Amino acid sequence: MANLNVDLHGIKLKNPVMPASGPQVRNADCMLECVKQGVGALVTKTISEKFVRTARPCMQQTKDGAFLNSELWSELSVEQWVEKGYSKCKSYGVPFIVSLGYTASEIEKVLPIITPYADIIEISTHYMEKDLESVVDSLKIASKSDKPVYIKISPGITKIGWYVKRLVEEGAAGFVAINSLGPCLHIDVETGLPYLGGEKGYGWLSGKSLNPIALRYVYSIANSVKVPVIGVGGISTGEDAVAMIMAGASAVQICTAAILEGNGVYSRVSNELNQWLDEHGFESVEDIRGLTARKMKERKVIREPIFPKINKEKCTSCGKCVKSCAYNAITVGDKASVNTTKCFGCGLCLTRCPETAIEV
Repeated sequence: MANLNVDLHGIKLKNPVMPASGPQVRNADCMLECVKQGVGALVTKTISEKFVRTARPCMQQTKDGAFLNSELWSELSVEQWVEKGYSKCKSYGVPFIVSLGYTASEIEKVLPIITPYADIIEISTHYMEKDLESVVDSLKIASKSDKPVYIKISPGITKIGWYVKRLVEEGAAGFVAINSLGPCLHIDVETGLPYLGGEKGYGWLSGKSLNPIALRYVYSIANSVKVPVIGVGGISTGEDAVAMIMAGASAVQICTAAILEGNGVYSRVSNELNQWLDEHGFESVEDIRGLTARKMKERKVIREPIFPKINKEKCTSCGKCVKSCAYNAITVGDKASVNTTKCFGCGLCLTRCPETAIEV
């Protein structure tokens, strides 16, 4: 068994897997179900000065598998959370992260109420666009508590290194990356209308489609500042968690996969992470954190084609490589073969082969 323990500013997590702010943590009873699945920490649904009434329908999986969500922040008031939620959640015995939004004035009103319950405060920057000064104002107010303040980053920030360095200078103790991407629009061609029920029918993209963007943000942040980063966006397997930790994340959050699969995803991902570490000879999750940056220092950029080779024993002549070769360099007879005079060395065929029969 690998050591999955994580330390966030002296706050000990038994493993790095936790829920992200969302419907699966909408109240204390829902969070208890997450605890039963062995999460390393709890994160609340984002609360603000006022509760929200969300237009329905508010979640959608498209035919292509994209996941859109137009839920906003908590449907419960701060008073309801205090009366029925926070103390109950604290009794579950795992570190407790309270998600707050959004502006400085909103946070200032709720901060004194929630501070006694929080181990970490997470500030959501949704709806604040790319206005760094507004985020700084919210951070300064939240920092009046005696709790570490993590800023949840929204995608679309181009100069992310400069952005997070400024926030660390202003007191940010860590980051959560990333929020969902949007607004996005999907139209039902049978009705001519969006499926989601908001005023404009917009939703925010999450799940697998978001994962490569999230990885890039985590990698950039982890290599710009020396504070913890919690990775979130499209994590649904142990290997997803491994990749996020290799990018530099100290821990990971899961939302969409829990919505689609149920809370069992938390224990499954944690177990798969542990199994991967054991199979690859790593003693601790810390052994792989930031591994990608260390390996990138040794990596050479290759600008000449490296031609793929076909493993004839594995090849089943399925033809997927032929269909997806934009350079018409692969043919299939009894087995696939590569014409090196046409091959550009793009590498797509290696990732398309279902039998891993193509090698370099």
